[in-house]
Amino acid sequence: MTASNGRPARVTFIAVIVWIQALFDLIGGISLLVLQNDPDMRAQFGGTTGVVVTGIVLIALALIVFAIARGLLRGSSTARAIVTVVQLLSIASVIYAAAVIPAQLVNAALSAAISLIIIIMLWSGRAGDFFRR
Repeated sequence: MTASNGRPARVTFIAVIVWIQALFDLIGGISLLVLQNDPDMRAQFGGTTGVVVTGIVLIALALIVFAIARGLLRGSSTARAIVTVVQLLSIASVIYAAAVIPAQLVNAALSAAISLIIIIMLWSGRAGDFFRR
């Protein structure tokens, strides 16, 4: 199944997942800015500055991720490469987490499998052709 512009459905699916991730980052960043005076937040982030900086970074990352998802929909090879690198870093981080905290092995395996599926979906079949055009 493809979109009217020849974009494979799996590329659209991945872009939607990326948008959802960006939305969560945006909500998290805004929440931190709203809660910057909460004593528990300040304690967790090492003071108000830590809360504000983390909130701003999350908002900036969300905007970048929104742009990357848009690039995926347009067939940008750069966007595909960025998503691939992020997924590979995710796999590396969950492998590390599983090594450090063995109780996280099941969660790490699931997360790594999802990242691997995303990579395969972006680089194989009609999706691969879509990004090479």
